[in-house]
This record gives sequence, C-alpha cells and structure tokens, in this order.
Amino acid sequence: MGQRLKQYVCSRVLEVLNWKSKPNDILPAILSSNLTLGKLQNTHTEFYLPLTPLQHELNVEANLSDAKNIPPDNVICNVYETTIKKDINIVFQINKNIFIKDILQEVSSDPVLWKKSLLENHLSHSPKKKVIVEYSSPNIAKPFHMGHLRSTIIGNFIANIHEFLSHDVVRINYLGDWGTQFGLLQVGLDLCEYSEAMIKQNPMQALYKAYVEANKKAESDPAIAARARESFQSLEEGNTEILKKWEVFRNYTVQELQTVYQRLGVYFDEYNWESMYSAKEISDLLQSLENRGLLKTDSDGKKVVEINQERRIPIIKSDGSTLYLTRDIAAAVDRYRKHNFTEMLYIVDNAQTDHFTALFGVLSQMQLPWAPSLKHIKFGRIRGMSTRRGSVVFLKDILDETRDIMSTKQQETHTTKVHLNEDTEGTTDILGISAVIINDLKQRRQRDYEFDWNRALQVQGDTGVKLQYTHCRLVSLERNCGVSLPGECDPSVLQEPEAVLLVKNIARFEEVIMKSYSELEACVLVNYLLRFCNLINRALEVLQVKNEDIHIGSQRLLLFHSSRVVLNEGMKIVGLQPLSQM
Repeated sequence: MGQRLKQYVCSRVLEVLNWKSKPNDILPAILSSNLTLGKLQNTHTEFYLPLTPLQHELNVEANLSDAKNIPPDNVICNVYETTIKKDINIVFQINKNIFIKDILQEVSSDPVLWKKSLLENHLSHSPKKKVIVEYSSPNIAKPFHMGHLRSTIIGNFIANIHEFLSHDVVRINYLGDWGTQFGLLQVGLDLCEYSEAMIKQNPMQALYKAYVEANKKAESDPAIAARARESFQSLEEGNTEILKKWEVFRNYTVQELQTVYQRLGVYFDEYNWESMYSAKEISDLLQSLENRGLLKTDSDGKKVVEINQERRIPIIKSDGSTLYLTRDIAAAVDRYRKHNFTEMLYIVDNAQTDHFTALFGVLSQMQLPWAPSLKHIKFGRIRGMSTRRGSVVFLKDILDETRDIMSTKQQETHTTKVHLNEDTEGTTDILGISAVIINDLKQRRQRDYEFDWNRALQVQGDTGVKLQYTHCRLVSLERNCGVSLPGECDPSVLQEPEAVLLVKNIARFEEVIMKSYSELEACVLVNYLLRFCNLINRALEVLQVKNEDIHIGSQRLLLFHSSRVVLNEGMKIVGLQPLSQM
C-alpha cells in the first residue's frame, strides 16, 4: 500500500537518474516493487531502496547511489544511505502526517479501489495468468488422511492468493477411483452385500470397509484376488453395467465431500477422476508416444519411456493395464487442451517428488512446449494427528473433533477475556476449523511438524481463534462505539506510537502479499496477521474511541476500521471465514 507515495518517490528518483536502457513505462513499476517499508519496530515512516537487487534487475550502468542526492521537500523529509547485510540501501524518510493520511484514506475511502490499486501495481510487472491448481485429491476407497487435509488447506490458500491478485484460477480436485485396488473394492462391495441405499448413507466409510474386507480375504484366498483383477479389467474395458454402478458410488462420494469441504470454506471448479483416463480413453496418447518413438517394450513386457538417458519410466503394465503415472500424463495433456493454462500447480506432499520428476520428464520428452509450466508444490507431513476414537481418520472425524474440543473450551473461557458466544455449533465449528487451518499454515510449507490438539485449539496465543477474536472486537467497536467514520483523515491526532505502528503494518500488507505469493508460503501472511492482531489489541487498550472527544474518537475509529478491512482480506486469503461475533 501507499502506492501514491511510492510513485512520488519513484518520480523523484527518475528525476535524478537518467536511464535509457529501459522503457520509461517499465521503470516506475520496477522501482516501486523494490521500495519496501522500513523497520516495523519503530515509528519512523521510511521507504528503503536496496541497490544491489535493483541494479541486477534493471541491468543499467547508472550510479544508483546518486538517488541519495534527491533534495528534501514537504513529502520526503530526508534521504540517506545505509548498509544492511552488506547491501547499500537508499532510505527515504517520509513526512509522518502525509504517510498516515495517505495509507488510511487509501484503505478506508473505498476498499474496492484500494484493492484495484494493489492489483494494478502487481499486474504492471506480472502479466495476468491462467493457473490450474490441483489439490486435496483424496482416494475414495481410503481414509482422508492428513496429507490430504494439508493439501486442501495449502491448495486453497494458493488458489485464493492467485485470485486475490486477479489471476484466472481453475481449482481441480482429482479423485482417485482407478487402479487395481478398485477391483478389490468392487469385490468387497459384493462380499459385504451393501445395498445402494446403505452406500448412499455414508459412502466414504462404506467404500473403505468394503475395500478392507476384500483386501483381508484376498490375503488367504487367491480366488478373491483373481476376481478383483477380473473386475478391474472389466472396468478398464468399459463394462457398461459396472461403470454405471461405479458412477453412482462416485456421485455419492462427491456429495459427501462437498458437505465437508463446505465446512472448511473450500470449493472446486472441477471434480476430475482417474477413471477419465482409463486405457480406452487414452489410446490416442499411447499412439502419440509410439509415433514419437518414445514408448519401448522392456524385457518383462512393460512399456516404458526413457528419461535423462538413465531412467526407464513404466507407462503400461505387461498385462496392458495403465498406471497412475500414465493417467497423470493423460490428465495434463487433456487439461492443457481444455484450459490452455499458463501454469499448473500440483499441491502434493514431499513423498511424491519422484512421481512428479517422472511425470515432468515424460512430458518434456514429448517436447510439449507447456511442460515447463507444470510445478510440484511440495509440503511436509503432520505427525501425531488422530481422533480420540482411533487412528483411521476421515476428514469429517477431524472437523467433528475440532468442533467438540472447541465447544469444551467455550465452557472454560468464563475466567478469560475471550467470551465466546454460545450460538453454538456454527460459530464453534468455524472457530475450530480456523484453529486447525492457522496451526497448519503458520508452519513453513515443507516442514514436517507434530500436531498437538491443545496447542492448535487454545483460545489464547497465536492461533486462528486470535484472528477471529480480533476481527470480532473490531466489528463490535464499529457497531457500538457511538461515533461515525470521518470524511477525512486528520493525522495530527494519530501520533501515539500504537497508532503509528498500526498504520505501518497496514501499509505493509501489500509487501507481505507479494512475498507470500512469490514464495507460495502461507506462513508469511499468517505470521504477519498474528503480529498485526497483537498490535491491534494493544492499540485497542490504549486508544479509546467510545466516550472520547468526538473528533479524536472518529479518527481512531478510522484507524481501527482500516485495520479491520486489511485483517478481513488477509483472513479470507488464508481460507478463514471471518466471524462478526463470538
């Protein structure tokens, strides 16, 4: 934020430096993107311009340090040079009153225009993209494990931040419903004698139990395993009766998943299935591999593609059936044909690194020009998360557990400053989910971590509950303070350190968004929001609005209103549903 101030500083820099190696319309955007706010621990209002990365990005011969020769004026009070970690920075001290007024009026006068200004600055040096984000992707015959929950939470954040920055996003949930194990599932459904009504009532649990039953019997009865292979082969060959039944079960599964995703505040534009890319459907792809001379037959009858001159990747089994990798290749080709995407992001844990190396390698061997735009966004594992009822965890069990624990904590908060509304289940559910989401996203993405229910769901501390509580405090203040927002900001009455620090953190929102976006690290934004809430709550204790002089009270309300706008946007990007009361 502070785009007008940044643009002004950039114009002054351009006056001093004479660059001709870059078009004039590009220079301001590059300069502006390199200007960052000064230290947040003090009340100085400054912009820093690091010279080394700027020199590298611009590739100019001009002496960038000449920018320190800008004469002061009513906006730029002083310019000096400093060294931070061996890098020379030009520091521009900004008139504090102008800084406060510019930031608060930019956010509060029209939040829509504020967001538009932020987006225009981003798009000025980063063209609009069409991005496919594949995430969550559970297997319908197995428990929705914690890897899937992390994929769901992280993938939702990545899709959200791309959409916030005005990119065209397609959210895809690629559900596993194919492969040899589904022959076992088909047999298990027969063994358990599940009726369609029974499966409809609780599809994920029923399919899982059927799979476990068949798998258990196949260990001691070879005939069961043989039936499973025959059943899957019939599926691959397109047996109409089996496929029709299979489609009904899948639809029940999607309906149950959608109910649970709705609790999480997650949605998908498309549900794709592995079975969309069975051997019958991908014959053209296999023919293409043959025509390019890439598909070779191994000594044991498998068909393989060689990558990196040293690794042979199996594509077709010796019995002619497809592999998961084969279906992923077909899915990528199909999605590019359908969406013509700029990039496709797979949100999948670190354990699948080898799989994606193989996938990207085969697509590169096919000389597809868009193959380099595919990226595996890795994440670490959660250890120690199971419900009190056992270690086999479906997503619904996890969410029910968070709601139950949060409900218990609501009963225990009468001695704390957090008074949770007894509404009840809706609010309690959102609070519990917020806690689980923030507990996950405040970690570095690729880090493994140990899950602790008590730490994740504590009412006080750096948790999702703190974000919701602070947002509710700000909503309540606006509703009940007895003053109205002023028509214009008067910075002369917002000079307290708590007020200035809050304005600086509001101004920092854009930098945080861009860093979080460029690294695809939610923890950058989450930890900013947690620190921001600490500053908001400290300021609320010091800067009274109600029963204060009307002019001073309205100006403070403007400060807290702007804080709520920014907090609300940040919470939605990380996947929370901001509450108005607790």
